[in-house]
Amino acid sequence: MTAHVTGKPPAFAQVTRPQEATADLRRELVDCWTAVTNAGGAVIAAGFPLPPVSTRNVAPEVDRIVRGLGPPHGRLLVATVEDVLAGWLLLRRDQHPLVAHCGVVNHVQTHPRFRGLGIGAALMRRVPGIARDEMGLERLGLTARGGTGLEVFYRKLGWTEVGRWPGALRVAPGDDRDEILMSLSL
Repeated sequence: MTAHVTGKPPAFAQVTRPQEATADLRRELVDCWTAVTNAGGAVIAAGFPLPPVSTRNVAPEVDRIVRGLGPPHGRLLVATVEDVLAGWLLLRRDQHPLVAHCGVVNHVQTHPRFRGLGIGAALMRRVPGIARDEMGLERLGLTARGGTGLEVFYRKLGWTEVGRWPGALRVAPGDDRDEILMSLSL
């Protein structure tokens, strides 16, 4: 796929309730997640087989995420370019009382057609303000797959590596990767 070339900056929106996720948006989320996973992206959900995946694998996971949305505990942040979904992520509050002051960022992805335009970085730059100012969170965490350079990407955005689970992720037989734990104080 070739990169989407445009002079227009991305537009950003939050989806905070299930009913705000239109059928078109759900379809775009599924298409994006399918394309990202099949292009080697590190966003394989627990319910997915190893790549390649199909929209049939991805749609139930998108539906599960959408059902779990709610302003105090979970929201999608989406980026569009010329009304086309370019990327998205999930920001959620941990529900356990001991860590309810913390949030987690999951499924950070940029559609392959929009890679190299700074969509992922722009999404991630918006997350701290939303987490702190709108959700009342004090700290964020995320995990990244080792061997992809993602830890460098997140470090440039102010995140700190706080640990690793060596060989925790088996991408393929003989290809075990570290799961990198990262944190951002708000």
